[in-house]
This record gives sequence, structure tokens and C-alpha cells, in this order.
Amino acid sequence: MHNHSHSHHHEKNDRIGWAFFLNVTFTIIEFIGGWLTNSTAIMADAVHDLGDSLSIGFTWILSRFSEKEASDKFSYGYRRLTLFGALVNGIVLVIGSIWVLFEAIPRLSNPEMPVVEGMLGLAILGVAVNGYAVFKLKAGETLNEKVLTWHLLEDVLGWVAVLIVSIVLMFIELPILDPLLSIGFTLFILFNVFRNLKSTLVLFLQAAPDKDTQDRIKQALIEFPEVNGIHHMHFWSLDGESHVLTAHLELKDDFEVEDLISLKQDVAAKLSSYHLSHTTIEFEFPQETCRDENEN
Repeated sequence: MHNHSHSHHHEKNDRIGWAFFLNVTFTIIEFIGGWLTNSTAIMADAVHDLGDSLSIGFTWILSRFSEKEASDKFSYGYRRLTLFGALVNGIVLVIGSIWVLFEAIPRLSNPEMPVVEGMLGLAILGVAVNGYAVFKLKAGETLNEKVLTWHLLEDVLGWVAVLIVSIVLMFIELPILDPLLSIGFTLFILFNVFRNLKSTLVLFLQAAPDKDTQDRIKQALIEFPEVNGIHHMHFWSLDGESHVLTAHLELKDDFEVEDLISLKQDVAAKLSSYHLSHTTIEFEFPQETCRDENEN
């Protein structure tokens, strides 16, 4: 199980690492290409990609650091750092998208013809490079990788827009198409990023990662004939993948130690299908007062 988990994290870091190096390399190419073609649109994309590169690099470092072993101070380990990374990436992407809108909207009233041949060449390269990065990250399940996939998908769609515009501009002089498409794609990406940001914030605030799963776990625990009720049940997630459960089970009788051991084993077997990272179950006898009754 540990080796499988380690391999999973190693693959995740490889995917993010690939995306980082592809993005950095392509950002450098963009700056050079933007300067050579004298294209403000490509320069704007280059600045946006630079922000993406910094964001992906930050996530890569956090993702590697999050695998460190738990310590006395960080008893659950460092996996919540990946949530923090996803939060930062989402915010960076929102700021970047708003900046793109501020750049594109004024161009609607004063569009300029770019160097079309240079646009076409860079657009083909942009779709290929960012498309490959999206393909590498799409296998990821973490919130971080999903946010990063939207970073790169925004770039792919942006370059598809540049590709379409450059082909159209070869035949028709309609420079307004460029800012129009940029605005459309940016608004589409913003919608999805806000959705991911909401998921990240909810987990960051320790809300239940999945209400249906929480209800099923509660039902499974209360179905035991020895159990009279359940309270102080907390179901939350470290990083969107590793979930934690704590609960107090009220017992119907003063069971013997052997019965309690048997019940513990039954509870463990019942919960095994939920693949919880940390589980703490407390048994309370009928006449016992819950020490946490004044807590939430």
C-alpha cells in the first residue's frame, strides 16, 4: 500500500515537473517570438504564461514537500500544503485572466493587424506544447493538478484562438477577432477556475469532502446492533484525496473487553472500503458522560 502511494505521488510530481519545464521553455520562446513579430497579443500571452510557470513551479515544490513524514508539530503530515498550492494557483489564474480581459477589451475599439505569419507559427507551437502538458496532467486526480490543467488548458484555448485568427487574417482583414476570442475563452476559463477555487476553499475550511460518503459512513456505523447512537462525527480531507474520520459511538450496554475488541474489528472491516487515511473511533458506555459535550 505504501509503495503504491509513493509511486502515485512520484507520478504526480513527474507530471507537474513536466508541465513546469514545458511552460518555462515555451514562455522564453514566446517572449522572443513576441519581440520578433512585434505582436502585443503574443507578448501579453508570454506574461500570462510567465505567471503560469511561476505558479506551476510553486505547486511542484509544495507537492514534493507535502510528502515529508509527519512530525510532532505536523502530526497529520504536510499534505494540506497541496491544498494551499491549489488555492494560490487559482488566485494567480484569476488575476491573470482579469489582466488579459483588461488588455483585450480596449482593443475592441482600436484593433491592430499583427504579423500574421509569426502568429501562425507560434500558435501551432503553442497548441502542441501546452496540449502535451495538458495531456500529461489530465491523468492527475488532485485539486492541484486539476487547477494546473485549467492553467494549461487556458493556454491551449488561447493559442487555438490565435491559430484561428491568424488563418482568418490571412484572407480577411478583421483584427477585432483576436480580442473577441481572447475575451470569450478567458471568461470560459474563469467560470471553471471559480468552480475549482470553491472546492479548494471548502476543503481548506475542513468541510466534508463528500456529503453522500459522509452519510453512508454514518449509516454504516449506526447499523451495528451494539451501537445506540453516534455523535461528534467529523469527516474532512487533508488534500482532497486523503480523508480523516473521528466519531463517538454510544454503546447499548456495558460490553466486556472481548466484545469491544470484536466490535472494533467489525468497525474497521466496515470502514475499510472507504480508504480513510486516519480514523479515530471512541466507544462510550451507557452511563458515561461525553467529555466533549461542550465542544462542537
